[in-house]
Amino acid sequence: MELRKTELYDAFGEFLYAIAMVDGEVQEAEVKKIEELLTNHEGGEEIQWSFKYEKQKGKSVEEAFKKAIDICKYYGPSPDYPFLIETVRKVAEASNGLDAQEKELIARLEKEITEFYDIDREE
Repeated sequence: MELRKTELYDAFGEFLYAIAMVDGEVQEAEVKKIEELLTNHEGGEEIQWSFKYEKQKGKSVEEAFKKAIDICKYYGPSPDYPFLIETVRKVAEASNGLDAQEKELIARLEKEITEFYDIDREE
């Protein structure tokens, strides 16, 4: 069964929730950065909906991350993965720069995504 792109965008929202929550709470600066970055993206509304849903549910960072990775693996290659990684990085930087937990989660995301799909990304 093939996943719809909206399901991939739901996973993106879960990644954004995980990075925003990894330091213990979602910061207002992170929410604003998500809105800014997704305003003109084709899946922006779906991604933001997923982020807000996960925030409301209070899922653990690890649970959100693992579920999102599983969806991406099942979905397969996507030209949206570099956008996802860059967006996650910018959201993490939005509130007082990158801390150790955020850097670690971003590194895990990059490793997982590039491990199962050879995508080009800027260094």
